[in-house]
Amino acid sequence: MKLLLESLDQIPPHLTASALSIGNFDGVHVGHRKLIECLLATAKRLGVPSIAVTFHPSPATILYPDSVPPALTWLQRRAQMLHDLGVDIVVALPTDRPLLNLTATEFFERVLVERLRCRAVVEGPNFRFGKDRVGDVVLMQSLCKSIGGEFVEVPVERNGEDWVSSSRIRKLLAEGELRLANAMLIEPYRIRGVVRSGAGRGTGIGFPTANLEEIDVLIPKLGVYAGRSVIDGKSYRAAINIGANPTFGEMQLKVEAHFLDAKLDLVGELIEVELIERLRATQKFESLQQLQQQLDRDIANVRAMDL
Repeated sequence: MKLLLESLDQIPPHLTASALSIGNFDGVHVGHRKLIECLLATAKRLGVPSIAVTFHPSPATILYPDSVPPALTWLQRRAQMLHDLGVDIVVALPTDRPLLNLTATEFFERVLVERLRCRAVVEGPNFRFGKDRVGDVVLMQSLCKSIGGEFVEVPVERNGEDWVSSSRIRKLLAEGELRLANAMLIEPYRIRGVVRSGAGRGTGIGFPTANLEEIDVLIPKLGVYAGRSVIDGKSYRAAINIGANPTFGEMQLKVEAHFLDAKLDLVGELIEVELIERLRATQKFESLQQLQQQLDRDIANVRAMDL
């Protein structure tokens, strides 16, 4: 049983009990993995399905529309990674004002108990819930006890001196610290976009690229990256440029992927690209020849990596 449910109305009628964990789960990092491991152990002990409850869209889009942090994952990828960790059901609660206006007790009773039949809740110590985030782990423990259920608190996962969090991962990506960000994620950071026709300059100088647009996750710091993409079941290594083309006098942001050893017609397709390592910053070259020489070095570096 591996399900992504985008409405409480899709809850299977035979669901009579569950163990669950609630959160944005954006990025699905090693802290989330620790939480899910505890959730699975609790569900197995109780003999009930495990449920990860998330929100779509993020509550921040309604509460703080002018300062919404960029997402690290899209919903389907988030759900797939949670399933890969072993979760039985992912419930993406449709986020709206009525949901966000539920008090902590109302959220527990109407969503977790009445609809999801929870018998156990597994959360970290910083968990907050309900209108204005007034509910905390102390209240959740009390509410679980009131129905004869369990509350399990999972310690925060640390990486060095800092907590592992989606916010910290966003900061690292924005700073170009891809290797450190990937160390906190359970899978390498991935972007996706629709391939659109470009100016054709890459093809003209022997480096054809797929130009990604409509990217719906955080775009990391400008630069050249080594990565890979799986297309039609086959993996391709890629050199990815994120930034402008100052050598040609173009200053608008572009995301361009050059696939090694492959000529792919991908215009109009939605593709996903994993970013493995940041190779260098974007720079302006004095001549086309200097640019071509640097691109040769970039591709050689990608080719030498175990991707």
